[in-house]
Amino acid sequence: MKDDVITVRAACPHDCPDTCAIRVTVQGGKAIKVQGDPEHPPTHGALCTKVSRYPERTYSCDRVLHPMRRVGPKGSAQFERVSWDEALSDIVLRLKAIAARDPQAIVPYSYAGTMGLLQGESMDRRFFHRLGASLLDRTICASAGGEALAATYGGKIGMHVEHYAESKLIVIWGSNSIASNLHFWTFAQAAKRNGAKLICIDPRKTETADKCHQHIGILPGTDGALALGLMHELIVNDWLDHDYIERHTEGWPKLRERALLWPPERVAQTCSITADEVRGLARDFGTTKPAAIRLNYGMQRVRGGGNAVRLVAILPCLTGAWRHRAGGMLLSASGWFPVDRLALQRPDLMGSRKCRTINMSTIGDDLLRGPSAEFGPKIEALIVYNSNPVAVAPESPKVAKGFLREDLFTVVLEQFMTDTADHADYVLPATTQLEHLDVHISYGHSYAMINERAIEPLGEARPNTAVFRELAQRMGFDEPCFKDSDEAMARVAFNKDVSFEALRASHWVKLPLPDAPLAQGQFRTPSGKCIIDSPIFGVPDHVPNYESPQSELAKRFPLAMISPPARNFLNSSFVNVKSLRDIEGEPMVEMNEADARSRGVANGQFVRVFNDRGEYVCKAVLSARARPGVVNGLGIWWRKLGARGTNVNEVTHQRLTDIGRAPSFYDCLVEVRPVGASVS
Repeated sequence: MKDDVITVRAACPHDCPDTCAIRVTVQGGKAIKVQGDPEHPPTHGALCTKVSRYPERTYSCDRVLHPMRRVGPKGSAQFERVSWDEALSDIVLRLKAIAARDPQAIVPYSYAGTMGLLQGESMDRRFFHRLGASLLDRTICASAGGEALAATYGGKIGMHVEHYAESKLIVIWGSNSIASNLHFWTFAQAAKRNGAKLICIDPRKTETADKCHQHIGILPGTDGALALGLMHELIVNDWLDHDYIERHTEGWPKLRERALLWPPERVAQTCSITADEVRGLARDFGTTKPAAIRLNYGMQRVRGGGNAVRLVAILPCLTGAWRHRAGGMLLSASGWFPVDRLALQRPDLMGSRKCRTINMSTIGDDLLRGPSAEFGPKIEALIVYNSNPVAVAPESPKVAKGFLREDLFTVVLEQFMTDTADHADYVLPATTQLEHLDVHISYGHSYAMINERAIEPLGEARPNTAVFRELAQRMGFDEPCFKDSDEAMARVAFNKDVSFEALRASHWVKLPLPDAPLAQGQFRTPSGKCIIDSPIFGVPDHVPNYESPQSELAKRFPLAMISPPARNFLNSSFVNVKSLRDIEGEPMVEMNEADARSRGVANGQFVRVFNDRGEYVCKAVLSARARPGVVNGLGIWWRKLGARGTNVNEVTHQRLTDIGRAPSFYDCLVEVRPVGASVS
């Protein structure tokens, strides 16, 4: 019956460690409600404010529901409706012409608009590998921390999130968990009710810091110095597990020597905290069992972010915290999952070709480059999906300038008319999570998951897989893999421990891991030990910011700026959901009252946040959430929703991290000045 009510099991696709299990209520073919699945242990029935509004997003009147072709100047957002056949025929004609000259002039640009293995990294990768297009180094969020963790542990592995409920000390480091890791926070709250101490380390006094017993507000980019100071105190007070160090680490003597150069007083001066805060944190971590760290990716978005992650990851090895299932650390659990990316992505389709790699974090510079022996061909075409680079990539003045090139052919697969879609030559309508099949891993828990299609695609929207499947056919790619259905690809997504039949039957599969997976070492390194002295990176150290408060640049731009996500947005996703945008209000920068007063800035006044790279106009909010010397530019608003068509990335730079080739968004000096009461 058309009005029957059914429940469909789904998974949240967004770039969040929680990867929630969802129950979608469908009536008459329409999704009328989404709820957290109470049977899924990490989700336990709760969803964040953002995803609970998913039907509002799916059925938004702003959805892109048919292919569109540009008819006005680049960036004017002037389009006409065309058929799929017309759009794909022209796109293939343009791509063939470019590929005949050099296929590397074609660049894919995608990230985690969906975290699904099918819609995010399957048929699309096959298409570009077969084409011989440039490869994309997908660095914009987590590669500094991810590669640092892999260098130390052998992979992105860590604790089970549920076991934090049993911890007696939880150090929440660089994470606003209430906003960006809600389900971990519920386990931390359970531990708190059972007597655990919660400590938050963050330059910003976040909503999470408000709920912890202690907040340590370090300067951005000084996390490595703090970790070295903790090691100093563990050594001098002998709060070390010598047996675990001897059995399960390699290279400790060299780091021990380095850590002894970081007494609390030196750390306090570097981090702009007190020496007693360093001593107290070390005492808590060294003497409380079980002690656990929840590290998140905010702290690695600076020049020395990779080294800082390595140093923090070593801490639980020094105290033997890994012996307990409620001890250790979690940054990412994604390395536990047995994903068969070779089968999904088929890099063998490149054959013997050596395709260049473009770093997505330097797309602003790369779009403005001419051809050269070092760089290769000029970028002539961009295919953008699962991302919004005009809003999210660093140093956006250059990004926008590159996208405005009349000789750049740009195709964008999207659900909404983002800043990037406004700059496209063709916009192709993409499905939302409710409208396609997918399978998922998580970087915050150890359950593989399935997302069943809940409703038919709206309008003429198509899954990414379907679009790249048809592009391959029209390009004349006749390899059998381009005929694989989504279900066929889902069946080969995991190479062991997870079967598609089990996923479809149970909706999720818990990985068969020990409760305390690193209690006996067994790291995923060649030796099975935690690697402290890396053959590639050496012994980790504190690496100062490019734009340090102690630098000459600080004489002109004395304020450090970080740009954490606004609570009701997920990067640039959900910015267009009116109910969520109404909660956030408007673009703003948080300032400490003393910093504001010295600059003549009043609460609610429009200000210029600027440096040599650009200027961002928004409202100033005087807040205790901003520590002295640091301003918080909450993001990531779409540029076209800003007061002057800009957002916080107007002032960030494209220099990369020490490990992982990632952007340094939070390594940024600015000045702030009032511009008057109103801005048009």
